[in-house]
Amino acid sequence: MFVEEMPMGAGMLFIYEAPTTASFWMRNTLIPLDMLFISEDGTVSRIHENAIPLDETPIFGGEEVQYVLEINGGLSRRLGLEEGAVIQHPSIPPEIAILPCD
Repeated sequence: MFVEEMPMGAGMLFIYEAPTTASFWMRNTLIPLDMLFISEDGTVSRIHENAIPLDETPIFGGEEVQYVLEINGGLSRRLGLEEGAVIQHPSIPPEIAILPCD
């Protein structure tokens, strides 16, 4: 929070203990962010692009969300990320991950 810039390719990953209904806001956030809401198997279920800095309007991510990845605003579009994309991360148990880490 209160970060004025984030290096390209960096981000913040929020990990829930179990799938949940997720909602975020931008309080104390000074830069626009894309939020990727991700299911327990690593599938991106929703992308909210360019969340407005300091806005306290809830951003609903959906139900059954296990992970939320925040990246620089506009980066998901530049990378061609769309809902249905799959992420790979060691926090996703290999027995349920679509793309398990080696």
